[in-house]
Amino acid sequence: MREKVKRKALEIILRKGKPAAVILDIDKYQEMLERLEDLEDLKLLEKMRKKPLRFRRLEEFLREYTPGV
Repeated sequence: MREKVKRKALEIILRKGKPAAVILDIDKYQEMLERLEDLEDLKLLEKMRKKPLRFRRLEEFLREYTPGV
């Protein structure tokens, strides 16, 4: 059985009668940040997939590889 998680409602801060800021639960905020990071990763992956694959010899890679960077 699923346990219902009780979340606080959003609080909207008004400035001169117009929405200026939102107060939300920290867990919801962190979830939103994770989703944004995932979206950025997906965009980067899509961009990488459009480029042709380039294979290099191991020796060439090792000359350029700097461990710990």
